[in-house]
Amino acid sequence: MGRPVVHFEVMGKDGPKLRGYYSELFDWQINADNPMGYGTIQRDGNTTAEGAGIGGGVGQMPEGHDGHVTFYVQVPDVEAALVKAEELGGTRVMGPDEVPGMGIVLGFLSDPEGNRVGLIQGDD
Repeated sequence: MGRPVVHFEVMGKDGPKLRGYYSELFDWQINADNPMGYGTIQRDGNTTAEGAGIGGGVGQMPEGHDGHVTFYVQVPDVEAALVKAEELGGTRVMGPDEVPGMGIVLGFLSDPEGNRVGLIQGDD
């Protein structure tokens, strides 16, 4: 069985504007009521009748950083996945790092063609 995509995010220069855009475009209920102002989209209520769909987020990058769209794959060990990515010709971009106060361990890799992929640590 393959590793699941468990989260997506859209990051840009104007978080509130992006949240408004995607909320209006896709009828997403986006909640940014948290210390980081990161807009979360819960999986519940954003699925097909068959239950397909994932949650995600829309947020703002720090000043001077470009935006991106990223999908996150759940892996049992972010460090091990980053090492394997490097062995296969990818590049470690960041991590593993823990999101402060959240207990979430993340990493980012760049595939051999430069596409950014997020990793999130979780149980099988």
